[in-house]
Amino acid sequence: MTSLPRSLKGTKLFTISLMSLALAFGSLAGSARPALAKGPESLANLSEQLIDAVVNISTTQRVSNDGRGGIEIPQLPEDSPFKEFFDEFFKNRQGNNGNQRPRKVNSLGSGFVIDPQGIIVTNNHVIADADEIVVNFNDGTKLDAELIGRDDKTDVALLRVKPEKPLKAVPLGESSKMRVGDWVLAIGNPFGLGGTVTAGIVSAVNRDISSGPYDSFIQTDASINRGNSGGPLFNMDGEVIGINTAIISPSGGSIGIGFAVPSDVAKQVIAQLQQFGETRRGWLGVRITEVTSEIAESLGMDKASGALVGDVTAGGPAEDAGIQRGDVILEFDGKPVESMRSLPRMVANTPIGKDVEVTVLRQGEEKKLTVKLGRLEGADLGDTQDNPDEGKKAPSQPDKGESVLGMSLKPLDSRLREQYGIGDEVDGVVIASVEEDSVAAEKQIKEGDVIIQIGQEPVGTLDDIQTGIADQKDKGRSVVLLTLTNKDGDTRFVVLPIK
Repeated sequence: MTSLPRSLKGTKLFTISLMSLALAFGSLAGSARPALAKGPESLANLSEQLIDAVVNISTTQRVSNDGRGGIEIPQLPEDSPFKEFFDEFFKNRQGNNGNQRPRKVNSLGSGFVIDPQGIIVTNNHVIADADEIVVNFNDGTKLDAELIGRDDKTDVALLRVKPEKPLKAVPLGESSKMRVGDWVLAIGNPFGLGGTVTAGIVSAVNRDISSGPYDSFIQTDASINRGNSGGPLFNMDGEVIGINTAIISPSGGSIGIGFAVPSDVAKQVIAQLQQFGETRRGWLGVRITEVTSEIAESLGMDKASGALVGDVTAGGPAEDAGIQRGDVILEFDGKPVESMRSLPRMVANTPIGKDVEVTVLRQGEEKKLTVKLGRLEGADLGDTQDNPDEGKKAPSQPDKGESVLGMSLKPLDSRLREQYGIGDEVDGVVIASVEEDSVAAEKQIKEGDVIIQIGQEPVGTLDDIQTGIADQKDKGRSVVLLTLTNKDGDTRFVVLPIK
């Protein structure tokens, strides 16, 4: 064995020692770092597996040019050298009856196959008012589609095509399992560029963008543009967890804020459209509003939750069950009502005719009621009164009324009912005036409004107002909840501080 020169022996050993030390530190550092989730190295295999199940949808709508929105024939002098040219041009554009010929308007969107026999899901707004619907597949095949059914409240539509052979289909996953930060894949037809794949993450869940009564969108930063509507949003297992439906964009292009209908919302809609060709949702028969922290305080609630009943539809399921205006619905069918927004979805997803136990808070006590759900037939859950003839007003009473909480109040009588257009079916105390710079004025309380409840107690006289305020003070509360209505029958809740 050849020995190293004395001058090099220490150098090599030192080098080896440094390398060992570096490896040791690297091992320690690696073990100290928490394991972080990594994005997929490539989405190529997943994209290849899914892309044939995603389709492009083109629609055609015939629009009649009846002079409203059509091209107006220019009026030219008889001696104009262009008159003959324009007369001939517009003559060719007109039919025999002198009207402009109907024109076709085309639009593009996306969709995906959920049944190999030809069932396709898309957005309602993609096919709305369409006269012709054509589905374009990734292999170039084009098939005419018929509409099975659609739901404008969730923006979901179901189509049927008749393929010569079974189609590639994709399954619906469970959107409730998706968490903020999970990877997602979108495939669609942006700007007519079919078969486009984009990727991103779940940016947020349960988004309310005020597009409908059942808003609970998945928000994603995966690029979604015009033409992506109706296309699928996949998880990394290749399951559809959302239907891309909307974007926020000042320019019309993607800025990383897109929204998808959760698959858990779409599943029941799709099943009903397949079975009935329409949706069949449960109906409770109430108008509700949010329980704010102020309202919760006025009612002695520990936290702001539930849905506050503003009106009960006459003859509806809620009225039959004994639910009253001013009740706070805390539980529905054994599940807590976390907020006002959650109740319409809970009711809609419950079978029609089911006996449901509803827990309400009334006058500080919880009550359990049983409601037999009806069927939701339309968007309007109640009637509003017609506007009265405001030209016929009786003179105001000479007295100023009783001053309470920055308002002048008067008991209702026939003269005040006529003056403010208040129907005989309304009981309460009318507001004759509102002090400037008062909290009541800040809360947009107006002359002619009627206080129909204080707290959760009905109001019939001025004494009821004073009793309600005294009751709140005795309970140690600093605010009071008023239920107001107006001549149009609109009901709202206002919280005022007790001075």
